[in-house]
Amino acid sequence: MNLSLIDILVIIGCVLLGAYVIISSIKNKKKGKTGCGCNCSSCSGCAYKKTKTGKNK
Repeated sequence: MNLSLIDILVIIGCVLLGAYVIISSIKNKKKGKTGCGCNCSSCSGCAYKKTKTGKNK
């Protein structure tokens, strides 16, 4: 199997993009943000929405 420079650069780019997505989702989770990135207080169908008791629906 003979990989060209373009193939190697594409593979490296995909790995970096995947790492960025994983790291940013971990950072958002630590900040208490939802996975969808939306304002869930106005979303009627959101699974992350809290009730008055502080528990998820």
